[in-house]
Amino acid sequence: MKASSDLRSALRAIDRRSYPAYKSLAGGYAFGRYVLSIDHVQGDPFAAPSRLSVAVDRKTAGFPEQYLSARTSRTALADYLLRRFYRQAEQFSFRAKGSGKSGLITVSRCGQEVLERTACEITAERVIVRFEVGFPANGRTINAPELEKILFEFLPVCVEQSLFCARTPREEVERAVFLSEDQQFIRRELERLELAAFVADGAVLPRESGVSDRPMKGAVPFRSPETLAVTLDLPHGGTVRGMGIRRGVTLIAGGGYHGKSTLLKALERGVYDHIAGDGREYVITDRTALKIRAEDGRKITNTDISLFINNLPNGADTTCFSTLDASGSTSQAANIVEGVESGSRVLLIDEDTSATNLMVRDELMSRVISRDEEPITPFLERAADLYQQAGVSTILVVGSCGAYFHIAHSILQMVSYRAVDITGETRKLLAEFPAPAVRAPGFRLPGVPRRIDLSGAVQSRKSYRGDGYVQERLKLRMRGKTAFSIGQREMDLRYLEQLVDGEQTQALAWLLRYAKEKLAGGSPDVGGVARELERILERDGLSGICGRDVPAGLAMPRIQEIFACLNRW
Repeated sequence: MKASSDLRSALRAIDRRSYPAYKSLAGGYAFGRYVLSIDHVQGDPFAAPSRLSVAVDRKTAGFPEQYLSARTSRTALADYLLRRFYRQAEQFSFRAKGSGKSGLITVSRCGQEVLERTACEITAERVIVRFEVGFPANGRTINAPELEKILFEFLPVCVEQSLFCARTPREEVERAVFLSEDQQFIRRELERLELAAFVADGAVLPRESGVSDRPMKGAVPFRSPETLAVTLDLPHGGTVRGMGIRRGVTLIAGGGYHGKSTLLKALERGVYDHIAGDGREYVITDRTALKIRAEDGRKITNTDISLFINNLPNGADTTCFSTLDASGSTSQAANIVEGVESGSRVLLIDEDTSATNLMVRDELMSRVISRDEEPITPFLERAADLYQQAGVSTILVVGSCGAYFHIAHSILQMVSYRAVDITGETRKLLAEFPAPAVRAPGFRLPGVPRRIDLSGAVQSRKSYRGDGYVQERLKLRMRGKTAFSIGQREMDLRYLEQLVDGEQTQALAWLLRYAKEKLAGGSPDVGGVARELERILERDGLSGICGRDVPAGLAMPRIQEIFACLNRW
């Protein structure tokens, strides 16, 4: 490893040379209390910025060991440090001048959720922050004094103010870690109390706008109905009261615009921890909960959808069903079955985004079109057995279909964003309304592993790297949070509503490429590939799928989204 003085000398030696001379700076440099690594140098000032990282020894950083003992606490601390580094870097971005991206200093911008990210990683030995810098140039001529300003004036301030315990407000650090520990406590209590979710009194569920995930100012704070109230004594946050949603079939009913979907959206995001001040800090949902919806046009491959669809007129085998262009009902049926396969114990469903013919058939329709002539078994007739025989609960938003009242264990009504337990009074009304068919025979979950084809070229082309030709990996191209391409193939993930960050989508792209490169041997099944990827992530984190070249922009997806990505492949 070289000294920082060597970097300064090298900078001055290449000043005013052509831009490719910047590549000679790659490597690690000791800057007193931290090491700066120039991991990748951009090809010209208009290309993607250069990738850099800073590493601080954990003992030198000085954060209490009790904050680092559990993975969730480390993630919470890393999230806090990354947000602090971001605020520092933002002050200096583009203060060094030049062409194109010259002077840019950027690091992952975190949302309201706390996610494990490669942008800030706390290992057994060090604290690492990965970020990008636009190396300055005038045209395509190196402007070394401006980069020297970034590396020797701006960056040391960012590092000193962000990555050392003595420079960070103790109360803020403690608050972030303690909140994480409280959230993990509630997750454990869900198991003990047999709850699917918990929503604390005082939680702010509405968001600022359709394009902002911040809490809405002046929103009605949530309050639990007495009949569903649960009180928990948190390790750090004192006593918290809130609504416990029990396992089973729970309905969220009410008029339009009264907050049904807002509550469901909060439960969707409750699979993640949230930062202090978000309003949903104590909205905690079973980590495996999966939002299910219709997905017209979805590709389905070898999926057993016979739980819901049978006896197709064309004779197609629905125990091993494939299509390139699924209907709403077929796609939703596949999403349910694949979700259960991924280990989801809770299904979150909104009537508004569901296929009506998969959800229910009324009595008149059943008489006009006999069961023998209808291939679809509606979800209404499977939901009770999903819980009783497979342990899979359902939380369902309904606004127009009363048939589900007959199978519900709990019924909530949202009235002007206030939750009311109407289970008892609704059951009294059911005597006046004959029950429709709510159970169908032949309940059976798929039991045969589904194979996945990961074959095909995993390298795109040969390229010359000075000392010979090498194979390049398949190129990944990101399309924001909703899609990516790997090689020439596109992956559409727009309907995976619990992906909350584009960096999770990027991580899925890396995971898929890793699976093609490392796990394609033999005849792998979807579950086996997903579980192996999960094992690697548990053991090594996101760095485990990257090798030596760890990018700054990956965030941890859940096993449910990994399954969903493989299923759509």
